[in-house]
Amino acid sequence: MFNKLVIIEPINIFDVHLEQLNDVSKEVVLYSTLPKDDDEIISRIDDADAVLLSYTSSINAYVLEHCKNIKYIGMCCSLYSPESANVDIKKANELGIVVTGVRDYGDEGVAEYIIYQLVSFLQGYNGYYWDSIGHEITNLKCGVIGLGTSGTLIAKTLKFFKADVSYYSRTRKEHLEKELEITYKDLNTLCKESEAIFLALNKNVFLLQKEQFDLMRGKRILFNTSIGPGFNVDALKKWLEDDNHFFFGDTLNTAGDHSIWKKKNAFTINKSSGGKTYQAFLRLGEKVLNNIYEYLNKN
Repeated sequence: MFNKLVIIEPINIFDVHLEQLNDVSKEVVLYSTLPKDDDEIISRIDDADAVLLSYTSSINAYVLEHCKNIKYIGMCCSLYSPESANVDIKKANELGIVVTGVRDYGDEGVAEYIIYQLVSFLQGYNGYYWDSIGHEITNLKCGVIGLGTSGTLIAKTLKFFKADVSYYSRTRKEHLEKELEITYKDLNTLCKESEAIFLALNKNVFLLQKEQFDLMRGKRILFNTSIGPGFNVDALKKWLEDDNHFFFGDTLNTAGDHSIWKKKNAFTINKSSGGKTYQAFLRLGEKVLNNIYEYLNKN
């Protein structure tokens, strides 16, 4: 059991999960606002030996060096790699601090968002059209970039609607090619041949550069549901100068530059499509608690 667990910001889990934290710590402190800077984070953590945070704040080396009692940090958000984490995991490891995160709790909402926007756009339901006549997803040449959990679910959903799906991933997934009946293509070929491209990348991975955008010609659609842009922002701006090119992102940050949303061929709902539903909050809370139980059982 922890002596003191501090939740430094809202973490998007239900009260039933928050109540269970009282079973794993003698004292639980919850902050309902975002800390304004590192010093406020340090003040909030104080002498706690366990800390929980979401994706909206960061715990860097400066914070870690000033909070000597921390033994455990639970990221109540996606953790794919140390490089993309909002906790300095390398420094935490040096200090003997265990850092855990979660995965695969909000991907279903991402796939639903894509289908909602794609169908609306192809059919012209919202008053703007891809073509002068409505289109089905059937036989649409779709390219998925990044075949992790989110990308796999996107590919599977597009296949359900009879799209012609190909993918690029740094690691080829031959078992999924057979299971989903999708085709592997190198990045440039995928960009050249796909009518609609869907980015499902980890944070701070920027695959699409000017070379790739130059290959995406004709009537083309680009979706980004990654945490960050996933591309060279200037190259996207240049690409969107062509009225036949269309960009969709769920959050403002998917564009990398908020001014992009002023363009008539760029569309956002300004809301995260993954991790903001009842089901996602439920899965998140369960995984956060399971990480804590596993840590305490080992220690």
